[in-house]
Amino acid sequence: MPDSQDPLLGRVGGFLTRRPWYKLPNLLAMPRLVEIRNELRAKNLHDTDDPKTPETPIPPDLDQKLRDERTVDGTYNDLKYPKMGCAGRRFGRNVPLEHAHPDTANLLNPSPRLVSRELMTRDTFKPATILNLMAASWIQFMVHDWFVHKRTPPSDGIDIPLPPGDDWPGGKMRVGHSVPDPAPAGSTRPPAYANLNSHWWDASQVYGSDAETCAKLCSGVDGKMKLDANGLIPLDAGTGIDLAGFTDNWWIGLGMLHRLFVMEHNYLCDQLKQLNPKWDNAKLFGVAKLINSAILAKIHTVEWTPAILPHPIIKMAMHTNWFGLVDEELQEVLKFLGNDELFGGIVGSPANHHTAPYSLTEEFVAVYRMHALMPDEFQFRSVKTGKVNETQQLPDVFGRKARPVAERVPIADLFYSFGVSHPGAITLHNYPRHLQNLKLENGETFDLAAVDILRDRERGVPRYNQFRRLVHKDPLKSIDEITDNAQWREQIRKVYGNDVEKVDLMTGLYAEPLPEGFGFSDTAFRIFVLMASRRLKSDRFFTDDFGPRLYTEFGIDYIKKTTMLTLLQRHMPELKPALQGVENAFAPWKQVGA
Repeated sequence: MPDSQDPLLGRVGGFLTRRPWYKLPNLLAMPRLVEIRNELRAKNLHDTDDPKTPETPIPPDLDQKLRDERTVDGTYNDLKYPKMGCAGRRFGRNVPLEHAHPDTANLLNPSPRLVSRELMTRDTFKPATILNLMAASWIQFMVHDWFVHKRTPPSDGIDIPLPPGDDWPGGKMRVGHSVPDPAPAGSTRPPAYANLNSHWWDASQVYGSDAETCAKLCSGVDGKMKLDANGLIPLDAGTGIDLAGFTDNWWIGLGMLHRLFVMEHNYLCDQLKQLNPKWDNAKLFGVAKLINSAILAKIHTVEWTPAILPHPIIKMAMHTNWFGLVDEELQEVLKFLGNDELFGGIVGSPANHHTAPYSLTEEFVAVYRMHALMPDEFQFRSVKTGKVNETQQLPDVFGRKARPVAERVPIADLFYSFGVSHPGAITLHNYPRHLQNLKLENGETFDLAAVDILRDRERGVPRYNQFRRLVHKDPLKSIDEITDNAQWREQIRKVYGNDVEKVDLMTGLYAEPLPEGFGFSDTAFRIFVLMASRRLKSDRFFTDDFGPRLYTEFGIDYIKKTTMLTLLQRHMPELKPALQGVENAFAPWKQVGA
């Protein structure tokens, strides 16, 4: 082994650490990215349970169903910590807890509404031309699987100060508070918040996170979920929205994906029943859910992520997360590589929580604030002719108004329309106008951009410069270093009183210059590279128990072969002409009739 003080090694090490990883040659960028992830695993996983959850022995008579299938609420994923990651458990942190106290003295300074109006308002629509619009609906679909906070009603909330000249209706914007999880007497820890969803990557947005919701969605026959005679998800008469596992902020983009993956679940049930005719309804449902959940995770890992971050190293890294660096045939020869996540992939490797019990984190929630992806206007086209049949504004496809769109526009036309449209770029001055004046069915009206800013402050997410320090990036010396856009620098300076330490995380992430081939900032990517691996590595259904015993030989082969492209064409063969030559389902599709 060469000495650690070797001058050549020192120069190489300095080269690797001084230059951003994405500017390194590919052979050096991948090891640097692994090094960054390992440092984050060691220093940026923090448990908020108070007191610490003790390990419990696995009962010898534990119900086999709890060992073999995902539970609806996420319990028993880790059999020694049955409640780890289940619905109702606290979000963890990616920053040390001493840095996670909310700055209550500056909760409203500067006004979140001022930040929204001056820095977020969409002046002209800036498209993300590397993506199609399905990429925007997909990430919201995923977010609805991952997290939701409990909030008070606005009547028990807080008034967001309105800047001079603001014409907000009624002159007052009141929004609810995030509700902290009860803390033990005398606790000195910062407030922690419970996740009402399961923390696991278990398709809870499709299946629900509680038994009552799941039961409403299931047909009770052959493991299948409910679809009506027209192939639509049944309507919830009370809300006017599709009956789904999670329906907050419902719009047509979510409705399309929910419907698609219910169709996929039912298709899987048909295949499994044909192969296993003696299986009952519960067994068919449980195994189909396992397979469907894995397909969702795989699509996000090896398709959506390389679409929004089309950098060759990202594509390699995400492929490695799922499949490993060594191809499957060589893995069969070298079985020992299956225990090494780099060579054999995280999927199928031993589970590992690293330095904290598994949970999603408040910082993970914060970096996924990607509402700028949403356009304000939608064109619905025919997949047969390419002709625009109708144009709608966001409020006309939102909430209970989404259902009439789904009823009159064929599902293949909906997906084609999204496939040939672009989402917005994640940048300043590109926040959807309609979301800055969002009206919910219950009568609440608020500026979602202002609420996004408020939530990070309220939950103790560090502001941008401190966040950079805590994820091991160099802090900025002044606002001049935030962005290379001179006009934005002056606007940020004015809003934040020329104090770089006051700049909100979302503002900094939206202003930060993007690496070539990135759809969002490298600072946000630090949390992503940590948590994207963690969501797989901690989950026994993707690690220790990912194999034919639970998934069946058919299921493992099916997951390996299924992509978003094959799934779309399986359920909507009319899309094949638009998908000819398309390598990634979230990249722009071929325009029919163009």
